[in-house]
Amino acid sequence: MITPLEIENKRFSKKNLNGYNPDEVDDFLDELTKDYEVLYKNFNESGDKVEKLNKDLEKYKNIEKTLQETLILAQDTAKSVKENAETEAKQIIKDAELQAKESLTEIEAQIKEKRKELEDLKKQFDVYSAKQESLLLAQLEMLKDTNKGKDED
Repeated sequence: MITPLEIENKRFSKKNLNGYNPDEVDDFLDELTKDYEVLYKNFNESGDKVEKLNKDLEKYKNIEKTLQETLILAQDTAKSVKENAETEAKQIIKDAELQAKESLTEIEAQIKEKRKELEDLKKQFDVYSAKQESLLLAQLEMLKDTNKGKDED
């Protein structure tokens, strides 16, 4: 690309016959140089902006990639935590059911033992009651015998 300085330094050979007026050519070149210089600066600034924007774009692409990777990692972690929680919940339920069965078996054994104790106590009461009745009957017979002996006297 031609620089503004190259335009400004450009010289034409001068022809006297039917040639261009050198002052008009110089004025035109000066005007062209000014306009071209503005365009050249704008072009260079645009190139710099494009380069900066490309760098920024690359930076944002890297950020996006990192965010996507982070999101995937977070999703995997959430899935893992959920699976672990479900497994732990199932184990807790299983342990609770096992403990409940053990407790039920223990309580049933205690009930059976208490029923046996109750039956034993009922039998002991029946034996005690029979002995008391027998003792009372024997004492009643003794009283009758004692009263018969008094009546005979």
